Amino acid sequence: MNCLYAFNGELMCFVHVLLNALDMKEKGEDTIIVFEGASVTLIPELEKKENPFSTLYFKAKDAGLIDGACKACSAKLGVLDAVKEAGIELIGDMAGHPSIAEYQKKGYTIITF
Repeated sequence: MNCLYAFNGELMCFVHVLLNALDMKEKGEDTIIVFEGASVTLIPELEKKENPFSTLYFKAKDAGLIDGACKACSAKLGVLDAVKEAGIELIGDMAGHPSIAEYQKKGYTIITF
């Protein structure tokens, strides 16, 4: 089981999160994506159909690979409403942030980007 933690808000970096998550799923691995840090700002951009990577994003989203987004970072970076509108769960079990330890307890291997 893999949990891909995306901290980087650079689109080309995040594309590799999507590609790897989809590849892992295709190969039968239980894989999820968590948006953390600056990566939360990519959600409203990827929700736009005109974004060249929106197809890849929606493929991952429709496949159930997105577990959630950091509640604290979404609020601090001004995208809280956009994340809610995108239907992505806000996670904040560690002072408003998603806890890596909680994913580890569930058996996930954490991979950070």
